[in-house]
Amino acid sequence: MKIDLDKMSDTELKELRAQVDKAISTLASRRRAEARKAAEEAASKHGFSLSDLLSGKADKTKGVPKYRNPADPSQTWSGRGRQPGWIKAGLAAGKSLSDFAI
Repeated sequence: MKIDLDKMSDTELKELRAQVDKAISTLASRRRAEARKAAEEAASKHGFSLSDLLSGKADKTKGVPKYRNPADPSQTWSGRGRQPGWIKAGLAAGKSLSDFAI
């Protein structure tokens, strides 16, 4: 479609510019909607919903406890991540990690 801008009036040119500006501003949202639809179809093909994949929560299982606080048996630690205060205190007091093993 070829538009002869030289033959358009000032009003027609301004209207055309307004239409172009609107089309440009909605282009990103149209592309986003198309991408979302394609992503939903791809996730569905694999048995998931898009929200399942985007929730940021992986299927994590809590680590199996390997160590227990002798003073409070309800406090356990899997050995992963930061050491709890009771482990640090016990190690500073001269105990070994094996003293806390379950």
